[in-house]
Amino acid sequence: MEKPALNGPQALGAFLRVKRENTSPERVGIPVISRRRTKGLRREEVAQMSAISTTWYTWLEQGRDITVSAQTLSGIALALQLTQAEREYLFLLAHKSDPLNEQVPAVEQTILAAVNYVSEPCYLLDLTWQVLAWNKGAERLFSGWLGSQASPNMMTFMFQNPQARLLVDNWEVRARRIVAELRSDAVHYPDDNRLNAFVQQMSDNSPDFRDFWSQQQVIVREGGQRLFHHAEQGELVYRQLSWQLASNRALKMIMLVPETPEPANAGLNLKKELS
Repeated sequence: MEKPALNGPQALGAFLRVKRENTSPERVGIPVISRRRTKGLRREEVAQMSAISTTWYTWLEQGRDITVSAQTLSGIALALQLTQAEREYLFLLAHKSDPLNEQVPAVEQTILAAVNYVSEPCYLLDLTWQVLAWNKGAERLFSGWLGSQASPNMMTFMFQNPQARLLVDNWEVRARRIVAELRSDAVHYPDDNRLNAFVQQMSDNSPDFRDFWSQQQVIVREGGQRLFHHAEQGELVYRQLSWQLASNRALKMIMLVPETPEPANAGLNLKKELS
């Protein structure tokens, strides 16, 4: 007996078929004038509400190996009135990123609003390192860049803004690391068109990024000490804390906690005290 598919086109088709058959016409506002032989919604009804052809939707339910866009999946999810969990499951089956997840969820906005009352830099990154939100502390640290653009991107800043090489201590090591972190994240989203286009754009615009990306290094995002050479504030030392959000794995929250640097002669002074 053939085992049911747990992933891929067949699993996607089976899920859509069951959800369609269990969605009543009345639930989505379709008047029922006469007796219907079809259980739940008809395929053509779902297709029409999703703004796609009936043939295309039928192929999806049949489990054919066809390419489906995130926008099409979003339309189907709305047509079938899927719950948040069902919608997330749908996009996982299709190996696509949900466009709704590109928006900052209310809980993350609440957290960022809270850190606005403290001085520690804090910001939120998406899958392509777009800075979705940040507080005043982050704006002061990245003064001259963060807050001056409508859609700031941390990866673009690091590789295309000359300020980054002056601000970030040991720029090359940090730049190599964030490229390795991006590659580590990208393996979970192989069919994300926006992510693939971003990597191509970065490779076209930055020889350094292209070189680092070609080295196939993979590193998970971690915290640690971060040193900055600020033009106005001087040398700044932070301990970086990173969280991958449970509500959206494509988002990362970063907080930089001030840390007192260890004096260069601390070890020598200790030896004198012990001698």
